[in-house]
Amino acid sequence: MAVAQSSIGTQASALARDLTLRSSSAVTQIPKFVYGTAWKKDRTADLVYKAIKNGFRGIDTAAQPKHYDEASVGRGVARAVTEGLARRQDLFIQTKFTPPNGQSEIKPYSTDSPIQEQVRQSLQSSLENFKVDDQTPYLDSVVIHSPYADFGDTLAVWKTLEEYTPDTIRNLGISNTDLDTLKMLHEQAQVKPAVVQNRFYNGTAYEVELREFCNSHGIIFQSFWTLSANPKLAKSPPVLDVAQLAGVDREVAYYALVLGLEGLIILNGTTNESHMGGDLAGIDKVGTWAENDGADDWAAALESFKVLIGQK
Repeated sequence: MAVAQSSIGTQASALARDLTLRSSSAVTQIPKFVYGTAWKKDRTADLVYKAIKNGFRGIDTAAQPKHYDEASVGRGVARAVTEGLARRQDLFIQTKFTPPNGQSEIKPYSTDSPIQEQVRQSLQSSLENFKVDDQTPYLDSVVIHSPYADFGDTLAVWKTLEEYTPDTIRNLGISNTDLDTLKMLHEQAQVKPAVVQNRFYNGTAYEVELREFCNSHGIIFQSFWTLSANPKLAKSPPVLDVAQLAGVDREVAYYALVLGLEGLIILNGTTNESHMGGDLAGIDKVGTWAENDGADDWAAALESFKVLIGQK
């Protein structure tokens, strides 16, 4: 049997170190890179296994057969745990409840059921997918995939999920949300949002205002579309400077600057096995450089990067 590897969270640099989710129901560590599993289709189980093998300790999926194969994600996790690559308690596993308007004909619940029952059916399906050996299954985070048009429905889903905290579900979150919805949810929820998963691109002004709210309320921002939606930003002068000075690939330098904004993590869905380990190691390399000889250059590059995205 293989020996369980350390996660990137044990690395020396602050840039690479895990963040802590401090919701009212639990305290959980979340890695700076979480492996995204959308659109992996029949490669899902193998890619999840390889991601864990190469050091990823966070996995994001959804109970949404339209874009995710949650059962295969579970098989990839189970294989990695069984082979000793990681322990379940060292993994951050997050799934989503997807409302009917985000589903195809195949759904993990009956749309004839009340909203609360839809949530319970979806959650039961997810828990079945993440059974590992004889352990009682649990989820480190469950996210509402998108708000409903009626906030009352969003709140009904949230309150149903709250019933499963803090044991079966450790943390709750919401995705594809605007700031007003997040504020209302934070005000009315008993278990406060621990994470928000939104796009990071110029179409949402890089969520500067929403991220400020998250930072001031202890909510971790989960960035997606980070690389694919930002080709110009990923080639900008501060990125090129960090890449050259720290001796890393441009993509790693870009990811490092995004992580340097603090209070956020990145969904990374690479299918290239060499990039899996390389991205993780690269972030720690930049972090170590930034804390030592590169401190001044890093500070200057990060400030320039913030200007580019409109963050003061």
